[in-house]
Amino acid sequence: MLSRSVVATCSWHTRCFARTLATEVEILPLASTSTDPPPPPKKTPRPTISAAVILNRSPLITRSPSTFERAYYNYQARLRRALHNPFPYDFYFKEGSILETRFNVEERKRERRAFGPLFGIDDDVDQEKAKAARAAAAQLAEQEGEFEEMVPRLHPSDVSRDIKSLDRKGKRNIYLLLKTAQDVWRFPQGGLEKNELLHQAAQRDLYTECGQHMDSWIVSRNPVGVYKPPVPSIPDQFVRPEITFFFKAHIMAGQVRPGEGISDFAWLTKQEIKGKVEKNYWDGVKDILSDY
Repeated sequence: MLSRSVVATCSWHTRCFARTLATEVEILPLASTSTDPPPPPKKTPRPTISAAVILNRSPLITRSPSTFERAYYNYQARLRRALHNPFPYDFYFKEGSILETRFNVEERKRERRAFGPLFGIDDDVDQEKAKAARAAAAQLAEQEGEFEEMVPRLHPSDVSRDIKSLDRKGKRNIYLLLKTAQDVWRFPQGGLEKNELLHQAAQRDLYTECGQHMDSWIVSRNPVGVYKPPVPSIPDQFVRPEITFFFKAHIMAGQVRPGEGISDFAWLTKQEIKGKVEKNYWDGVKDILSDY
């Protein structure tokens, strides 16, 4: 058994230890209870809106068919020639007339184009008669003006590579591209004025940068595309983003007269535009342009 003095000593040490812990707890620093609101988030500035015009000159002549298209058309012609009902030329042409002779000569040419150059060669027994028929057909064709020279499909501007000519690339769609004073190629564009609609701003900006000596018009009031260039990241500084709405337009006649801030212009195809503009700009407009 412990003595009474030992028990008393232990009780005294316990009370001292508890008092010491209580004292240490009391002198601990209090946690911060500040109720200041967090700083408000920084607002994104409103974007700068622009209206641009994709001025298009439509093809002037029919596009030349590709190799596959020519082969398909020739195959269809052969089928039609093999399955069609004979043409009753006796009903339409007088026997022994020049028109009948001309029809027979042309019919033989069509058959040989469809079935080969040797088709029907055995029927030409009388060579003198066939020669006379061809001469009569040629005389009649000359009287009707069928031997007049056709307009060439290759324009002189294509030979001289004049990219400012509106007659170049007659088989393709070409578009107007402008070069600014900062050596940047882009479509005609500009900002909006107060209470101005987008298509009105596009027409006004087109006249401002290209002059009013063009017979052109905006196709629709609705934009055909939108372009958002990447915003550069500048520390502790907000840069207003830009949004450009594109409108489709056509030109019938006339020519560009560059306005203030425009150093050059060109009428280019879709593939030629790719080599002029920046990559981000090209990615934004390539799906609006025609491949042909």
